[in-house]
Amino acid sequence: METTELIKKVRKIEIRTRGLSRNIFSGEYHSAFKGRGMAFSEVREYNFGDDIRAVDWNVSARFNHPYVKIFEEERELNVMLLVDISASLDYGTVNQSKRDLITEICAVLAFSAIQNNDKIGVIFFSDKIEKFIPPKKGRTHTLRIIRELLEFEPQNKKTDLNVALQYMFNVIKKRSIAFVVSDFLTDGFEKALTIAGKKHDTIALQIYDKREEEMPDIGLIYAQDLETGTNKWIDTSSAELRRNYKIWWNSKQLMLRDVFNKSKVDVIKIKTDDNYVKPLMNFFKLRGHKGY
Repeated sequence: METTELIKKVRKIEIRTRGLSRNIFSGEYHSAFKGRGMAFSEVREYNFGDDIRAVDWNVSARFNHPYVKIFEEERELNVMLLVDISASLDYGTVNQSKRDLITEICAVLAFSAIQNNDKIGVIFFSDKIEKFIPPKKGRTHTLRIIRELLEFEPQNKKTDLNVALQYMFNVIKKRSIAFVVSDFLTDGFEKALTIAGKKHDTIALQIYDKREEEMPDIGLIYAQDLETGTNKWIDTSSAELRRNYKIWWNSKQLMLRDVFNKSKVDVIKIKTDDNYVKPLMNFFKLRGHKGY
């Protein structure tokens, strides 16, 4: 991608997602992800209605007048984005690919984090760790993340969630908010995800395309598996083939739901042709009401 074109794309995503973060998600994000506790801020004179348990008796005795301690929420959370950039994320049949949608959602999450004075970091993965950006604060850092989301080309095409989760365990020691962003079209990650759910506040963000839910009846097609490169002819006019595919997809979703439940990991499901604002807002509000 040419530098000028890249700058334009970064700027376009910044304008859209920063506005969403500031005007829509900022307060909901803050409510959904609590800080580590309450830290002492200052003392002030007692006002009618203040909790008597907050009285600072030493200061009150010194000035012969009641004073109370004021506490503020300790934030400065770590937010980690574990972003799947395997070849299957290049798929999309409507307005955008799964990877395009992931880029915009991750930008929204990044701006929401820095507007709440939290750090944001990224692990890009395929079936290996492709790139690690340590958690930091600031607009410049967030713009770097967006540039990488737009421009980075992975070396490998396949997917291994275990690799990404194990790497996070090794490099991120502080308990963090971890968004695992993937289509989850892979297996064998259940144990690692369970550990992630215990070590970090982990959220699975499943991105998928409507054509992955149901095979369309469009006759004979020449299809390619984006991750393995395997090509074959498929007769989509076969009702039995379409039915078997639907059964496979539904069983896959039930398996994922079971994995997420057992791992105690929240999940957000978003299709490439959906507006992602509503499911994200619903998730943040639900978390806020639960008092996480």
